[in-house]
Amino acid sequence: MKRPFVTLPQLQEIVKTYPTPFHLYDEKGIRENARAMKAAFAWNPGFKEYFAVKATPTPAILKLLREEGCGVDCSSLTELMLSDRCGFGGSEIMFSSNDTPAEEFVLADKLGATINLDDFTHIDFLQKTIGHIPETISCRYNPGGTFTLGESKEGFQVMDKPGDAKYGFTRPQLTEGFKKLKEMGAKHFGLHAFLASNTLSNDYYPALARILFQTAVELQKETGCHIAFINLSGGVGVPYRPDQTANDIAVIGEGVRKAYEEVLVSAGMGDVSIFTELGRFMLAPYGCLVTKATHFKHTYKEYVGVDACAANLMRPAMYGAYHHITVMGKEDAPCDHVYDVTGGLCENNDKFAIDRALPEIDLGDLLVIHDAGAHGHSMGYQYNGRLRSSELLLRPDGSVKLIRRAETPADYFATMVFD
Repeated sequence: MKRPFVTLPQLQEIVKTYPTPFHLYDEKGIRENARAMKAAFAWNPGFKEYFAVKATPTPAILKLLREEGCGVDCSSLTELMLSDRCGFGGSEIMFSSNDTPAEEFVLADKLGATINLDDFTHIDFLQKTIGHIPETISCRYNPGGTFTLGESKEGFQVMDKPGDAKYGFTRPQLTEGFKKLKEMGAKHFGLHAFLASNTLSNDYYPALARILFQTAVELQKETGCHIAFINLSGGVGVPYRPDQTANDIAVIGEGVRKAYEEVLVSAGMGDVSIFTELGRFMLAPYGCLVTKATHFKHTYKEYVGVDACAANLMRPAMYGAYHHITVMGKEDAPCDHVYDVTGGLCENNDKFAIDRALPEIDLGDLLVIHDAGAHGHSMGYQYNGRLRSSELLLRPDGSVKLIRRAETPADYFATMVFD
């Protein structure tokens, strides 16, 4: 059974100052998880986690992770700007993008970020754009075909068919690309790949690592390039459903270590640093969307209307993602009522849950929608003129800090031209 990291009395106190809906993050949980991640890969002296900014682009969260030794993975101009303003710089920033505008490469180079190229044609584009090839450069690898491993995500497929994905170099392009980059001045190379999303298997990272390690050994032999780091990217998932088993990051780290020793160390490449770029694993379980029951509807089904909507958390509406819901104060009550839990958008897919068995809900009940700490607030939008909610940080001492205010109508109208 999933239990919220916040209690009903705490929420009742919070809503006196901050009205629902709002996103709430657990500082204690975030820090503990970041430390567990670091410990799992402590066997690799150069290890670094580059948090995927797109998952939770909130300054207070980014600064918190920086305190725990994390870097950032950016994929756009504004994510680079945000990371810079939060104190990240140089090798603390990994820039991984696709269809990249010139201005983004310019800023990434100015900040000293490690640039991870998505396509062979970007080599010449980068050189033309910034006037040189950085001494340290990375390339994203797409092995093609199909990659399947472990439990099937959340009942839907996101990206376990690399051959259908728009990202990365083919294997022959990697060899050609490394040779070309070396001729253009690159001295230290990185290899990156992302093959599957939200895997619930301790075997995913070790399997991906083995693929990349073997590829790195081949590339070094073929090109003579120095492979400085291998980036395992993201894909380590979280159990959105209460009956799913969480990944064990210590077991995952040990699996990667075994592959590292068997493949890289035996090939004389024991100086390679391991990088990761996790977003969901780092933050999802440590954030929730708090909302209030505001309406009931009794037609062909039983509906509970809440004051949050897909503008606050669009994953369920976007692709049917499951998010567990706790009715606060009724955690141990029987789930003997079946509801659709809906928001107020003029779209029929604006539903946080469909045919969900829950305790009987009363008007004014507070609902916690779990695992919204990543790809939650960040995917918000303003359809129907709905405004994005505030973000709050629950501190270890039980106090709460506002880390992003709720949008206002003035924000909504700020970019409009009424001439």
